[in-house]
Amino acid sequence: MDTTQYDVVIIGAGLGGLLCGAILSKEGMKVCILEKNEQIGGSLQTFRRDGLSLDTGIHYIGGLDKGQTLYQIFNYLGMMDRLELAKMDEGGFDMILFKDDDIQYPHGMGYERFISLLTVIFPDEKTAIVTYCDEIRKTCKSVPLYNMSLEDKYEDPDILSQSAKTIIESFTTNEKLRAVLAGSNMLYAGYATRTPWYVHALIQNSYIESSWRCSKGGDQIAKILARQIKTNDGQILTKATVTGIHEENGAAIYAELESGHKIYGARYISNLHPSITLDMLDSKAIKPVYKNRIKGLDNSVSAFVLNVILKPNSYKYSNRNYYYFDDLNVWNATNYTEENWPFTYGIFEAVPHDDSIYTESVSVMTYMKWGEISQWENTFNTSIHETSRAEEYESFKQLKAKKLLDTVALKFPDLVKHTKSWYAATPLTYRDYLATPMGSIYGIAKDYTNPIRTQISPNTKISNLYLTGQNIKLHGVLGVALTSLVTCSSIIGKEYLINKIIKANEAAA
Repeated sequence: MDTTQYDVVIIGAGLGGLLCGAILSKEGMKVCILEKNEQIGGSLQTFRRDGLSLDTGIHYIGGLDKGQTLYQIFNYLGMMDRLELAKMDEGGFDMILFKDDDIQYPHGMGYERFISLLTVIFPDEKTAIVTYCDEIRKTCKSVPLYNMSLEDKYEDPDILSQSAKTIIESFTTNEKLRAVLAGSNMLYAGYATRTPWYVHALIQNSYIESSWRCSKGGDQIAKILARQIKTNDGQILTKATVTGIHEENGAAIYAELESGHKIYGARYISNLHPSITLDMLDSKAIKPVYKNRIKGLDNSVSAFVLNVILKPNSYKYSNRNYYYFDDLNVWNATNYTEENWPFTYGIFEAVPHDDSIYTESVSVMTYMKWGEISQWENTFNTSIHETSRAEEYESFKQLKAKKLLDTVALKFPDLVKHTKSWYAATPLTYRDYLATPMGSIYGIAKDYTNPIRTQISPNTKISNLYLTGQNIKLHGVLGVALTSLVTCSSIIGKEYLINKIIKANEAAA
């Protein structure tokens, strides 16, 4: 039995776990990452169908121009020279669409372009558009870590308790413009009564600054990080399901695998949902009130995704994303009814291969509540635990796919016309592969009405157990990267880590 003592044992090889592993191994620590699936990466995973590699969750990334926030983190880790990226359309990387409106409303890349493109459509609203952009930049400036600052406090103390919907509505009374400015809120599953302004601002700013697709698939990020970890003498064990974290005297001693093996470490980081991490512990150090608080937090909604494979050389690549809504009530999309589903959807195209002008596949994403598939919640199906679900489940997917494609056909008839085949993911898929409660796509939902409650500390009452990932501070590639810095700072020190990132980028300038 392996009794190797690691400096850090990381549970979960999603982006958060891999980033923490890359950072800490780069800084000289002996790292071991444990992953239950056969493929690492979490939402970075890809899968093959009809001879094509299809992304599962990472359709585009923001903030990767030189000097921007995500660039600085990736560059410190030596990733930027290895990533194969394609910059999206600067004249509208995101296009906002409405059912009874033929205009496509662009989100332009770069603030000057963002303002000028929308001002053409809303000539009387330039002041509102400029103010909106200024407020985004002001908010982002207020977040120290986003700017690689050593400050411990937000410049604006009220930043966590401001409503995204309310702030956007304060800029203009034009209902259409309000909907356009909030039109990419599928990036964070926007709730009218809950979503904080800072979530909107940080995410929107990163994409306005620069938007990119991974031209060779999102899994290249996971592969690059894995190579870095292994180069630094770290280990990544797949098909290694952790069933428990054993604690003595307030410290974690080992992680126990489904196989019975024990993995020993001086420190542990869990990239899993906090409630799942707590279920692995049997410790008096974790008080029931804390467990109840974590388990009582609301998670974001789940999704229904069609990965559509197109007939060869049939559908031209537009280098844009499209967000569609039935009407202007864009904040109500997560509260759809059976009658109006799908109220919204997003379309994300795959980068063509070999300089072709045609895309081979697109992903179409809409919301789906857990209750719609709860009758199958006691089933489990992944590539290493294959289970055939009931015929009714396949019929359910067929019906939902048809309804979604019928809605897509209203704006994109050629896409539907040239569909060769499709493969559907439901909340069950997200739950089984990503271990998220009820298939939540963005983890714990942040809430401006009670911000402290939904901001989870990476430190726990177990002295050497830390948390990371989308549930802790912010989701998405950018959010998880920033959260990884917070987690690693608890181990190696914030000042040390930020200075290393700053120096790495000064050297590359």
